[in-house]
Amino acid sequence: MDYIDKVLEKLKEWARKLVEALLGPEAQPEPEPIPVPVRDTDRRRR
Repeated sequence: MDYIDKVLEKLKEWARKLVEALLGPEAQPEPEPIPVPVRDTDRRRR
């Protein structure tokens, strides 16, 4: 059983490397946008 686990782990590693080679590295999460202050005046509320 240990041999099968090692083979499966190696296959997963090769598959991951193949996908990275074809599609590029894993996508990184987008950084959170920086909030931009907005002038909120009474003129806009009317």
